[in-house]
Amino acid sequence: MYALDAETLSRLTDLRVSGGAQLQVFAAQRPRRATLTRDGKLLILAADHPARMVTGVGDDPLRMGNRADYLGRIVHILEQDCVDGLMGTADIIEEVLAVDLLRCEGGAESFLADKVLVGCMNRGGLAGTVFEMEDAFTGFTAEQMMSLGLDGAKMMFRLEPMEFASGRTIEACSRAIDACVDNDLAVFLEPLPVRFEDGKYVVEKSVEELVKVCGVASGLGKSSWKTWLKIPYSVDYSRVAGATTCPILMLGGPATGHPDALLREFADGLAAGQNVRGALVGRNVLYPGDADPALVAGKLWKLVHGDSAPEN
Repeated sequence: MYALDAETLSRLTDLRVSGGAQLQVFAAQRPRRATLTRDGKLLILAADHPARMVTGVGDDPLRMGNRADYLGRIVHILEQDCVDGLMGTADIIEEVLAVDLLRCEGGAESFLADKVLVGCMNRGGLAGTVFEMEDAFTGFTAEQMMSLGLDGAKMMFRLEPMEFASGRTIEACSRAIDACVDNDLAVFLEPLPVRFEDGKYVVEKSVEELVKVCGVASGLGKSSWKTWLKIPYSVDYSRVAGATTCPILMLGGPATGHPDALLREFADGLAAGQNVRGALVGRNVLYPGDADPALVAGKLWKLVHGDSAPEN
């Protein structure tokens, strides 16, 4: 229903084969916002999960492994102009730019004009591997993001007190923040306290752990002035918001197929503190059960931006 057609996929691969110079020029000339936000708030679509070997949605372990459908859902949402922008790994950002280029060549208006584009820097901690906590920086560099005209960088660390790899990833995040500061890129940092349970790492959403990890994240790098934190919603979220003055974007987590519950949580989160400024959410918008992804994104937009929301 949302998948890219075979002709678009073929032309996208042709662009890859030709070497990408055309895409580089198109990306560099993309109209960008004068400021990151228009009202101090952001709703950004997240699309970086397949690069960490996370492809499951519901009972289907490979749902996000269908690239035509995955890209089609992303483009569908962006075309409806119901998010501020997109966060993704290099392949996703480049592919979406390529689709936009092809649409523009066909006479359509760019769906990425004035959108916030955020590159994902570290996805090396592949899900289910023995090195999962070694979340190495295997994605975008700050320099490449600047050359493509991106607006910000996303990185994450998972804090497990008994894992040496957590400390190494935190140190790598600090170095990456420094590089973003040097290249005038906004930083979107996702700090997650986790525990190992039943053979996998589970996010610890207690207020105590989230407050502590906010303090750690706020202090990383040689400057925090352009840092946004990506924090999961929890009960007593006002105490979490009160742990930092950095702007906070809420995350969605695994797709549940029930977007109404997510909307209720986000409404409560946005009311929890003046620095809760929106959401950076992927699977729950891209795969919202039987609902139209753009419709769900539009409802989230209205929560985040209020009266400035588009009609959906």
